[in-house]
Amino acid sequence: MHMKVPMEEKPFPAWSWSVDECLEEYGVKLEKGLSSNEVQKRREKYGWNELAKEKGKPLWKLVLEQFDDMLVKILLAAAFISFLLAYFEGSESGFEAYVEPLVIILILVLNAIVGVWQENNAEKALEALKELQCESIKVLRDGYFVPDLPARELVPGDIVELRVGDKVPADMRVAALKTSTLRLEQSSLTGEAMPVLKGTNPIFMDDCELQAKENMVFAGTTVVNGSCICIVITTAMNTEIGKIQKQIHEASLEESDTPLKKKLDEFGGRLTTSIGIVCLVVWIINYKNFISWDVVDGWPTNIQFSFQKCTYYFKIAVALAVAAIPEGLPAVITTCLALGTRKMAQKNAIVRKLPSVETLGCTTVICSDKTGTLTTNQMSATEFFTLGGKTTACRVISVEGTTYDPKDGGIVDWTCYNMDANLLAMAEICAVCNDAGVYFDGRLFRATGLPTEAALKVLVEKMGFPDTKSRNKTHDALVATNNMVDCNTLKLGCCEWWNRRSKRVATLEFDRVRKSMSVIVREPDGQNRLLVKGAVESLLERSSYVQLADGSLVPIDDQCRELLLQRLHEMSSKGLRCLGLACKDELGEFSDYYADTHPAHKKLLDPTYYSSIESDLIFVGVVGLRDPPREEVHKAIEDCKQAGIRVMVITGDNKSTAEAICKEIKLFSTDEDLTGQSLTGKEFMSLSHSEQVKLLLRNGGKVFSRAEPRHKQEIVRLLKEMGEIVAMTGDGVNDAPALKLADIGIAMGITGTEMTILVPLFQLSLRVALFIIT
Repeated sequence: MHMKVPMEEKPFPAWSWSVDECLEEYGVKLEKGLSSNEVQKRREKYGWNELAKEKGKPLWKLVLEQFDDMLVKILLAAAFISFLLAYFEGSESGFEAYVEPLVIILILVLNAIVGVWQENNAEKALEALKELQCESIKVLRDGYFVPDLPARELVPGDIVELRVGDKVPADMRVAALKTSTLRLEQSSLTGEAMPVLKGTNPIFMDDCELQAKENMVFAGTTVVNGSCICIVITTAMNTEIGKIQKQIHEASLEESDTPLKKKLDEFGGRLTTSIGIVCLVVWIINYKNFISWDVVDGWPTNIQFSFQKCTYYFKIAVALAVAAIPEGLPAVITTCLALGTRKMAQKNAIVRKLPSVETLGCTTVICSDKTGTLTTNQMSATEFFTLGGKTTACRVISVEGTTYDPKDGGIVDWTCYNMDANLLAMAEICAVCNDAGVYFDGRLFRATGLPTEAALKVLVEKMGFPDTKSRNKTHDALVATNNMVDCNTLKLGCCEWWNRRSKRVATLEFDRVRKSMSVIVREPDGQNRLLVKGAVESLLERSSYVQLADGSLVPIDDQCRELLLQRLHEMSSKGLRCLGLACKDELGEFSDYYADTHPAHKKLLDPTYYSSIESDLIFVGVVGLRDPPREEVHKAIEDCKQAGIRVMVITGDNKSTAEAICKEIKLFSTDEDLTGQSLTGKEFMSLSHSEQVKLLLRNGGKVFSRAEPRHKQEIVRLLKEMGEIVAMTGDGVNDAPALKLADIGIAMGITGTEMTILVPLFQLSLRVALFIIT
């Protein structure tokens, strides 16, 4: 039992405690929740559950920053001197004498206005974080559930109920599962592509990676499967997303000058010195025109000084200085950069800050996230296999396409318009033993539910209808239905057909023990059948038969089992997530199950019976899925290599998946030794500073997996200290601190992070027009 101490002085992290210890520590009961009085006390201590609002720069400071540039300072000095000269010459030249200083001032003022405008539109990263917080949540207070309590009112110790679709309002410890499984989508926070399975068991590790905290749910993530009761552990700025905000703020304080600004400042300094020396020399060499004297016995006497002539030649020297100063240079540079951003915008690359165009050309290292950047962040079936005419023959079939669009790609050399028994069983399991869906949001096809299940439904659509008769009968009705529904709704014709054919009557949810999910369906002949999908090894252990292509059942033997495991290993080595498919026809007391009034229904309420129901299975086949690389990535990697730019991958995903993707995009060769080339974030941070620097040299450190936001930020910081110009690409909240710290931060894709707000195109067009006019 942990010793009780004040909440802000916990000696051990909450994930290593049991549920009872957490409840005792926070002085709360799971069935009662906090009292109103206790909530008030804790709010006074911890404050509201909301991210701190950073104070923006005052307008006057933003304006002054626009003039903090060597060339601009030179122009200001030139304008001031030109004004003085114009003042003295005003009576002779009239208003024309003031044209030059007024033009210089106008250029600088317009430059400052656009700079302030752009700055105000750029600093919105922290506001984007606030949008990730949920607005209300179901909370237990005074023994009663408050269904829609504002999330900002949560305090540590609150008891919260989470359901499918809920956005997590704070970092919380899972106390009890209300369903057999609980999964959360936390890729934006961790970079892990797959939803994470959560549980209640303590994790006995003090230094635990974010991804490994399987009994914790984090603010800003979303529940995609199941429901649970949680204890609020930390709120506001103490949450993981709050820590990311702190890192973003710290990174903003470390912003350094771009290579272009450094060069311009250096040029401005040299130009100032040169002009000053030249002007001084010009003024001095004319000294005889305003100073005269007589020489007596070698000494000057009768010295005469003409102030008027001295001023005249001083004006000449100043005029020379003004003429030498390139007052049009800032306008020309800004115009060129603005035209560059406009050209990039035509290629769907919108630039937030104009100097980034030049900095991008100086880049020496690109640090790229994997999920959603190198990959599509959309699961898709890549290949599947079933047995052929005998137990020693496997049919491996490849699938093309990288998105949830059923028309994106297809099955390679697919001629099975009349499917055999194995393919029929596979299509039925993928379509019916499935809770996911696919919809079109006007731009992209997206998944509802688990990404793997959505990918299986897309696979069914690519397989098509089981025979010509079914295809012709369903096509007209499907076209009519799709014409009547909302354009954002997508009817998956083949999956609809299978679900109408095989009526689902019961569901055996996934759990950690058996690692599978199954459904009982009523077949057209009136008989019940069990359809199962899950971990391949787990299904093989519970399978007694395999089904051949002609539909015959053969007892599974060691040779057949070895063949299946060999195929599984081949698919897994490609970085594929493999799902086994199986079925069962003889269901015993469940053979006539129809509803919750059936005598055997009580067994379906107890997950301990599920393993016995899912026994003596008929193994059908395996589907390999993955988050595939974007089609353009391989060429981009080659272009970077030819340009002398080093590419590094920093991802929150697991090591084997990251390595497999990097081999596929040719960052690694197939047989390359990855020692020193591939490390986890934890392994990198455990190295000394000198070892880290050595690793980041040209020949090492290409892939960093299981990387948390602080790991990404530290890698970028070290590269900058080594003199590299670093570009960081990413599409998740976890990438934001590194994006902010890097010389160039690039938010990727239509579904990219809101953490890097980009300047709209109309602003770029205005800035181009503004400086062309001036």
